[in-house]
Amino acid sequence: QVQLVESGGGLVQAGGSLRLSCAPSGRTVSSYAMGWFRQAPGKEREFVAAISWNGGSTTYSDSVKGRFTISRDNAKNMVYLQMNSLKPEDTAVYYCAARGSGRYHATHPILYDYWGQGTQVTVSS
Repeated sequence: QVQLVESGGGLVQAGGSLRLSCAPSGRTVSSYAMGWFRQAPGKEREFVAAISWNGGSTTYSDSVKGRFTISRDNAKNMVYLQMNSLKPEDTAVYYCAARGSGRYHATHPILYDYWGQGTQVTVSS
């Protein structure tokens, strides 16, 4: 079993930056693809970014491409989401997810096996 704990969320002005962290526990996720998703009030959970098991491949949603960067440090068993040039429409609860069944990234939430509780990101205009 894998437990995921997100941190780093908060309130930031538009144009600012935040760095989210995801700390897995229970077992190492070094062989798992990892992803970040977000959910705004009244909306469905949407894909943000994902990274392959060794960090060699990443993918992003069009809405965050060029502004967000996903990374991982398998030695520390950590995953990160650097968010720059934040916009009010980025306001959401951000979730870290682990794909225990696959090493390569995926964009559909159904393909992820483990989820964190989420961290709130609020971007003011």
